[in-house]
Amino acid sequence: MKALALERRPHTAPEPLWLEWAALLGLLLFAVWLLGARGVFSLLLASDPTGITAVIMVVFAASTLWCGARSRQLERSRGAWAAEYRQALAAAPRDADAPLDLLTEHTHGPHGTAWWVNGILLKLGLLGKVIGFSMLALQIGHTQSFDASQSQELLKSLTTGLGVALLTTMVGLVGNILLGLQLTRLDRFADAIVAQAQRSAIEAGR
Repeated sequence: MKALALERRPHTAPEPLWLEWAALLGLLLFAVWLLGARGVFSLLLASDPTGITAVIMVVFAASTLWCGARSRQLERSRGAWAAEYRQALAAAPRDADAPLDLLTEHTHGPHGTAWWVNGILLKLGLLGKVIGFSMLALQIGHTQSFDASQSQELLKSLTTGLGVALLTTMVGLVGNILLGLQLTRLDRFADAIVAQAQRSAIEAGR
């Protein structure tokens, strides 16, 4: 009976990880609608001829959907992973750390790639910054004179390069922060699964 109670305990009051992600997704969709209605997205895309801003948005959207799928998987599989961990301990493997390593791979393994993608968002923003300032420097370097007839065209070219530098950096930073928030929550939930499985194994062995 004690083992049965331990088996059911993780399912009686699980943390609402997927619901938390769904609430965050709702806020993000509202923000997207609001910014789109005000023309912010069209302005961002039109101001970036390199297309880096669009790439950052697509990568962030795909990563956010992956976080939703991963949160559902963590909620559904926590009991099965804990039972598999206890069975591996009961089998007395040669490598005493193997059951924990396997459990950690189940709970945390895919997150490493996701954190790498999160870093890519920031690096894409910095790449846009470098490209923007390079465009700015090239325009200044190709300018022969600063007479009044060319000032308007020169100002437009300089503004384009500066806009690419600042906007791509801003979008990359925002995407990095929001995706990092989701991945941190996934990591904490995965840590809780490992801790709960270890406690259950200890109590079952008493």
